[in-house]
Amino acid sequence: MIQLRNLKTFRLVHSIFSCTFASKTNRVLVGDPKPSHFSLQSQLLCRHISSEISEHQHNFTVTYLINTCGLSPEGAILASKWVELQSSERADSVLEFLRNYGASQTQISKLIRSRPTLLSTNPEKTLLPKLEFFSSLEISNVDLLKTLAFNPHLLLVSLRNRILPTYNFLRSMLSEKNVGVVFKHNSGIFLQGHCKHVVPNIGLLRESGMPQPCISFLLTRGTRVLMVNPEKFGQLVSEVKEMGFNLEKSTSVNALRALCGQNKLVLNRSREVLKTWGWSEDDFLSAFRKNPWCMIISEKKLMQAMDLLVNKMGWSSGMIAKYPVALGLSLERRLIPRCSVVKVLLLKGLINENLNLGSLVKPAEKQFLEIFVNRYLGEVPELLSVYQGKVDIQDV
Repeated sequence: MIQLRNLKTFRLVHSIFSCTFASKTNRVLVGDPKPSHFSLQSQLLCRHISSEISEHQHNFTVTYLINTCGLSPEGAILASKWVELQSSERADSVLEFLRNYGASQTQISKLIRSRPTLLSTNPEKTLLPKLEFFSSLEISNVDLLKTLAFNPHLLLVSLRNRILPTYNFLRSMLSEKNVGVVFKHNSGIFLQGHCKHVVPNIGLLRESGMPQPCISFLLTRGTRVLMVNPEKFGQLVSEVKEMGFNLEKSTSVNALRALCGQNKLVLNRSREVLKTWGWSEDDFLSAFRKNPWCMIISEKKLMQAMDLLVNKMGWSSGMIAKYPVALGLSLERRLIPRCSVVKVLLLKGLINENLNLGSLVKPAEKQFLEIFVNRYLGEVPELLSVYQGKVDIQDV
């Protein structure tokens, strides 16, 4: 134990123990006496005790983050750079508040790992008002907690100065339900706000002739598109026009979504994949103009769909380019069951082999069953089982 040799040193130690730590990355002790007031021996003593206190506090924070918040040792060390716990009382109250609101341990760990400073907040003053507001949107508690776990900074941004103004802006153009859709899928707008990018971008669309229903649809489903820099957004709008889209039509909305950000990388990859199946650039552009969103699919799904339609069903690549909606359909739930039924009917000579792809993919399920299944149950009793995936084509 360090001995206190004189009154001056005693006062120094008392000052160190009574001071507070600075927040975040700079862990210095607030209120330290000026070194010039003490002897070299006293200064060294001060540094030694300060170091011990800081290390102890750091170890407590890391241990708490691991044992109570569920962070990994590495994650706890990183998080401890942003929060330093003096005790567990405040942090315990935050965790208890989140649990009472229905957050799982996994969600809590994700929240704290992403925003460690949440542990130092006042739950009643900082967290409750925002949670009550977000809960008032037409979303489930499950969706609310998923969104917050994905974007925990929503719990720290100002409700009055940022969240509410953005909500009021969205509500001026969207229903309450669609504001909830925006929150679930594009909650970043509540952080960035709407004034800097969204408002001028919507202004450009109005000047370009896009009607309000299309703008509202883009705001709901493609919020991120409207959040890009206005200069880049202007270039995007010009590109869509150059590709032959009419901004007065809803397809232009999906074109904007497809050409923005990561989606454009997927689109370019789809273009290259489809060219290996014999599509020309004109085929691709024609298909894209008909159904832009059907071009934004994974390479794996694209290859599987083309293999089914070309190799197994015998349709040409040119035929598929005329009905690109087929590429966007679920393989398991729609494309494979329908192709299986049609394949059986073709093999038995019950339908014309020149049947076009549109006749297969366009009808709703009830209509498809009536045209291709129920009508032929007398000749092929197993046809419904084929459609349901219970019987293989080879067994019919």
